[in-house]
Amino acid sequence: MQQLALFDEGHEIESTRIVNVASVPQRSPFRYPGGKTWLVPRLRQWLRFLEMPPSLFIEPFAGGGSIGLTVAFERLAGHIIMVELDKQVAAVWHTILEGDGEWLADALVNFQLTPHTVAEALGRADSTLSVRERAFNTLLKNRVNRGGILAPGAGLVKHGENGRGLASRWYPVTLKRRILDIVAIHDRITFIEGDGLEIMLSHAAKQDVAFFIDPPYTAAGKKAGSRLYNCSQLNHNELFNLAASLQGHFLMTYDDTEEVRELARNHGFAVGVVAMKNTHHAKMTELLISRDMSWLNL
Repeated sequence: MQQLALFDEGHEIESTRIVNVASVPQRSPFRYPGGKTWLVPRLRQWLRFLEMPPSLFIEPFAGGGSIGLTVAFERLAGHIIMVELDKQVAAVWHTILEGDGEWLADALVNFQLTPHTVAEALGRADSTLSVRERAFNTLLKNRVNRGGILAPGAGLVKHGENGRGLASRWYPVTLKRRILDIVAIHDRITFIEGDGLEIMLSHAAKQDVAFFIDPPYTAAGKKAGSRLYNCSQLNHNELFNLAASLQGHFLMTYDDTEEVRELARNHGFAVGVVAMKNTHHAKMTELLISRDMSWLNL
């Protein structure tokens, strides 16, 4: 169950709706820390509230890409741009979207996962790997590290689900299917390895663009972002200033902190509070931030 609260001119409006996350199609090959599959029903609601479908949808902090992929598969926008700075994650998107997706899918299915083969694969120096080999190693690491964490210091799964150890999150046939499904719609998506803020700025004056902005959660001294991601440094005030300059629509997600709430207030943005469960089934809240949150009541 997800509970949402809408703040509008000082008045709080609450609505409670049940969202069956298990019914949301799983599109991404990643098990990504902070992934947004749980937000997909709200994403659809937001985009369908707009006067017309955006001609371009930009995800400047793509990560595991569940949101951008949903928009592409469900044709909720004319075209999708996914941006990611982390070169490990970027290698996966380059490989899938730029011609080597079938190779990656086959490599995953044909890999014989054992502690020895995992250590051998992940022990190779990154500088010796091709882009597609880096993509394979990234997905392997994502599947055998605790929590799917790719940042340095993440440990391997020990016991896992039902005592399956390293194999507890290893579903190569499922990964192959997801990758080949993305390959089939690759022409709807452009991937850019780079700075999401720069891409936002280059499209800031366009009114027919929608931005989904899900930055690393490092505001207010939060350490989760730096622990979970390789690229976590961000000037959050700069991001809010840039969001205020966008002529198109945007939806931001953030940790529920007073600093973030103050940034939203200072920029005249509307704020919604979403109650959700994390991967450990603990109840948490996140913020949705935009210019208009009235769509949450529809």
